[in-house]
Amino acid sequence: MGVVARRRGVDVASKILMGAATVVGVIFLFWILWTTLKFGIAGMHWDLFTKDTPPPGTDSFGLRNAFVGSLTLLAVSLLIGVPIGLMGGTWLAEYAFRSRTANAVRFLNDIMLSAPSIEIGLFVYAIMVAPMGHFSAVSGSVALAVLMIPIIVRTTDEMLTLVTSDMREAAIALGAPTWVVITKVTWKAASAGILTGVLIGLARISGETAPLLFTALSNQFYSTSLLQPIASIPMVIFQFALSPYANWQQMAWAAAFIAVLFVLLLSLVARWLLGRTQELK
Repeated sequence: MGVVARRRGVDVASKILMGAATVVGVIFLFWILWTTLKFGIAGMHWDLFTKDTPPPGTDSFGLRNAFVGSLTLLAVSLLIGVPIGLMGGTWLAEYAFRSRTANAVRFLNDIMLSAPSIEIGLFVYAIMVAPMGHFSAVSGSVALAVLMIPIIVRTTDEMLTLVTSDMREAAIALGAPTWVVITKVTWKAASAGILTGVLIGLARISGETAPLLFTALSNQFYSTSLLQPIASIPMVIFQFALSPYANWQQMAWAAAFIAVLFVLLLSLVARWLLGRTQELK
């Protein structure tokens, strides 16, 4: 009875500690969200979406260049990261299976998942920014894509692995070649899960600032050139929050609020797609 009582006591204590940790985490989460909401709503202005960054010392508002810059960076990152991540995950699930090479690639991919983003920024700086001699939007997109690729690889690998072998065997029995089986059967069956991974990766990179410090930097003017520095929401938040100008600080809070809403929307869509995938199993 002493052993049973001790185990029950440990179980109860563990549940209490885990519950307390959850409550503390939720409190801090809602505190951050409430603070962002309170100050972000106060800084919201229609000119944020229609005008560019105003000069220092004025009372004007405007972040159009930053919004366009962020969308440009994310779009190019998707164009780079999604095909590479999709192909990498497909190779692991459909061709490499459980070979030693596949296990090594999965291990390296897991390491990349936890790699500090600032190191990725330094890496891209060394291979792109330094040889080019200047910062650019394309180098920023490459840095963000490098952060996104491991997430897509892992998700694609896991989702394709969940597709039953019966579907592959049925397609092969009908005479379909491997590439048709993959593109018409397994990709289609795992499409919701793969899209979930893409959205999670997009949410992961949408708020990154450290890689952009070494690659895209920033731009106070409107620009869509991939070969020049470009403005972005994370950089605006970083720079304007430290500025001595009240309207710039308000714009930083407004930008943070919009970024939180964007990530929240992506997370909700990803969770919905993930739930839909689980319902179809």
